[in-house]
Amino acid sequence: MVDIVESNTKFAPVDRWAKLPMGITFRGDATSVATDSKDNVYVFNRGNEPIAVFDSDGNFLRGMGHGEFVRPHGIEIDKDDNIYVVDDDGHFVQKRDNDGSVLFTIGNKNKPCKWQSGGIFNRPTDIAIHPETGELFVSDGYGNSRVHKFDRDGNHILSWGVPGSDPGEFSLPHNITMIGLDRIAVCDRENFRLQIFDLDGKFLKQIHLHHPMSITQGKLSDDRLYVGEMIPPPVQQGVPNLGAKVSILTPEGDMLQQIGDKLPGEGLWQFTSPHGISTDSEGSIYVAEVAWTNYFSRPANSGLDSTPLGEVVSLRKWEKVT
Repeated sequence: MVDIVESNTKFAPVDRWAKLPMGITFRGDATSVATDSKDNVYVFNRGNEPIAVFDSDGNFLRGMGHGEFVRPHGIEIDKDDNIYVVDDDGHFVQKRDNDGSVLFTIGNKNKPCKWQSGGIFNRPTDIAIHPETGELFVSDGYGNSRVHKFDRDGNHILSWGVPGSDPGEFSLPHNITMIGLDRIAVCDRENFRLQIFDLDGKFLKQIHLHHPMSITQGKLSDDRLYVGEMIPPPVQQGVPNLGAKVSILTPEGDMLQQIGDKLPGEGLWQFTSPHGISTDSEGSIYVAEVAWTNYFSRPANSGLDSTPLGEVVSLRKWEKVT
């Protein structure tokens, strides 16, 4: 645990928090995580229960979405506990009720817009929901350089962003969150920064971080930003203090503290790939990791490739202890 700036908040990891029943696996990739009004935890993953639901103690409650997704990527829960999922290789976003029934779909499954055209969608990544209006903001994505805004019913309002590294431009907008009621934060992953916008896409500021790949704002009275940082490329593997951490910031972007070890790994205090992040009403942090895709499948980690899929740690909980 590393404190960057004086902070009275401390966190500790919970060993083996998620209790997966026999036969259920994330296949090494828990891509994203969200919590509902009862602090139940929803894990979008690439295993045999694509939407896996746990209670706050890690007990498995139910699963849904069997065979309905191409490549799970992002998840969010609104104030009424509806579920929003983002399928990047499927090129669609869905709103579902809490039982998993589809309420509407944005985009056409398996039919992407033209690559880097700014259309809807080409490998979208994540979604943010305005807590009062229900407006939707979708980061898009691996095959686009865009943020799209929709009304609460999924009707398109506006879009912004083009490929590039100047303010308002993107190189893989990978995760997105509301900041309060009037700002949007985007993990501009390959530009190594967060970009902050107003609700109409006006650029406000940028914040440098190492490879930011996931972001959320805390629940209830917790207005801090929690950012998961990706590990470095293979050429820098083994260099300490380059990603594989969760950075905790003020709403204005000032660093408060970081959690995670100096190097990535499967240890209790380590991360491998903080791909999705959420918090609950108690201040706990949940981190979903694409551990297999981003860490164990790397050539430099070939000695670990014999680890059975589903056995690697891909979901972590850190409890607030003070």
